Amino acid sequence: MSESILRIDSLCKRYGKHLVLEDISFDVKKGEFLSLLGPSGCGKTTILRLLIGIDRASSGKIYKFDEDITNLAPKKRNIGIVFQNYSLFPNMNVYQNIAYALKNRKMSKEDIDKKVKEIIDIVGLNEHIYKKPINLSGGQQQRVAIARTLVLNPDIILFDEPMSALDAEIKVILRGQLKEIQKKLNITMIYVTHDQEEAFALSDRIMVLNDSKIMQLDTPYNLYHNPANDFVKSFIVNHLDMKVKSIEGSINGSK
Repeated sequence: MSESILRIDSLCKRYGKHLVLEDISFDVKKGEFLSLLGPSGCGKTTILRLLIGIDRASSGKIYKFDEDITNLAPKKRNIGIVFQNYSLFPNMNVYQNIAYALKNRKMSKEDIDKKVKEIIDIVGLNEHIYKKPINLSGGQQQRVAIARTLVLNPDIILFDEPMSALDAEIKVILRGQLKEIQKKLNITMIYVTHDQEEAFALSDRIMVLNDSKIMQLDTPYNLYHNPANDFVKSFIVNHLDMKVKSIEGSINGSK
C-alpha cells in the first residue's frame, strides 16, 4: 500500500469571502481506507466535491496517478461516489439499478449480466436481486448504492456520510461488510463522517478537520495516543473515553 493514487497540493476553496478550505495537502495510498472526520462545516464534504469535480478549487492542485485532474470533467476522473440518500431508482429492481450505468456505456447484454451478477455476489445481495428498493432495508439499499458504484470499476470511491440515516445495529453490520468489500477488491476509499467510532472502525488513516484546516492526519492508534493538539484530544480522545464510560455504566447498571 505504498503507491500514492491521489495527491492533493495546497488546496483552497472560497465561496465569496467565506474560506471553506485553507491550504489542504495530503496524499492517499492505493488500497487505503481514509476517513475525513470533523464537526459540521469543517470542509469534509467540500473536499469530496473537489475530488470528484462537482466543485472547482479556488487554488491548489489535485493529482491522480501523477496526472493533474484539478480541472478535469467528473466523468473523466474514474472516481465514484456514494451518497447518504442512496438515490436508487424506485421503479427498478436491484439488478436493474446496478445495470443502469453499464447500459449507458453501451456494453453488451452478456457482459452486463456477468458484471452485475459478480458485483451482486460481492456485496451479498443474491437473494434480493429482483426486489425493488421499497422492499429492502436501509442497509440493503445502501449496499445496492455501493454495488452500483463498484460495477463501473472506479479507481477510488468517495462516501459522503453513507450510514447517517441507519440505526446503530445496522451501521455496525454495514461497517463490517464495507470493510470486507474494500479488502477483497483492494479499492481505495475516502469516507466522510462526523462519527468518531465509525472512523476508527473502518480506517487505515483518519484526517481530522476543523475550521477549514487539517488538524491531524494519522492512524487511529496515533490519533488516540498522540493527539497533535487540544482540538484533536477533545474531539477524539475525550469523546471515545466518554463513550467507553457510558457503555461500562450501562453494563454495570444492568447487573
